[in-house]
Amino acid sequence: MNWLAIKSIYTSEMKRFFRTLSQSIISPVLSTVLYFVVFGAAIGGRIQEVDGIQYGAFIVPGLVMLTVLQQSLSNASFGIYFPKFTGTIFELFTAPISFVEILIGYVGAAASKAMLIAFVILFTATFFVDMHIIHPFWALGFLVLTAVSFSLLGFIIGIWASNFEQLQIIPLLVVTPLVFLGGAFYSADMLPGFWETLVKFNPVLYLISGFRWSFFEVSDVPVGVSLAAISIFLFLCISAVAWIFKTGWRLKE
Repeated sequence: MNWLAIKSIYTSEMKRFFRTLSQSIISPVLSTVLYFVVFGAAIGGRIQEVDGIQYGAFIVPGLVMLTVLQQSLSNASFGIYFPKFTGTIFELFTAPISFVEILIGYVGAAASKAMLIAFVILFTATFFVDMHIIHPFWALGFLVLTAVSFSLLGFIIGIWASNFEQLQIIPLLVVTPLVFLGGAFYSADMLPGFWETLVKFNPVLYLISGFRWSFFEVSDVPVGVSLAAISIFLFLCISAVAWIFKTGWRLKE
C-alpha cells in the first residue's frame, strides 16, 4: 500500500476544503438555522412531540443526515471530476499507485469533510434544543458508514458526469427529495397506511432511522435492518467502483 500517495491525495483535497472554509462551514450552518426556524418553530408549534421526543430534537438526526449526504456527494463528485476536466487525471493513471489508493485518498477526504460539517451541525443544534445521544458509538458508526458510502456514490457520479451540470442532477433531483421523503422531519408512523408502506421502499429512510435510534432509541425500522441496508449499499458502491477501474468506463474520455 502506497501510503504516501494516499496522503498526498487526501492532503490536497483537504487543503481545497480549508481554503474555502467560510463557504464550506457557514452555508450548512445557515441552512441548519433556517430549518430550525421553519420546522422547529413553525411546525414545532403545532407538533410538540413525536414518539415522546421534543420535535426540535427529533429532527436533528434528519438534518445531520441531510447534510452528510449532500456534502459527501458534492465533495467526492467534484474531487474526481475536476482532474477529469483539467486532464490531470492521467497523471494519476501513470503514477505507480493502484485504484484502491486513489479511491482511499479521494473518498477518505470527502467523507472527512462531510463528518466535520456534521459535527458542526450537531454543535449548532445544541443552541436550539436540549439533546443527548444515548448511543454515541453507534451514532459515529452510522455517520462513518453513511459518509463513506455516499462519498463512493459521489465518486461514481464524478466519473459519470460529462459536465458540471450533471454533477448536480442526482444530488438535487434524486437524493435530496429522498431525504425529505425518508423521515428526516417526521416519523413514518405518522403517515396513513398506504403511504407508510410506500415510504419504507425509500432506502434513505433506513439510514435516518438507524441514526435516529442511536440518539433516542426510537426508529421506524429495526436498527439491525438499517445497519444491513447501509452495509449492502456500501458493498454495491465498492463493487461499482472496482468495475469502473477494471473496465476504464468513462475514465479515458
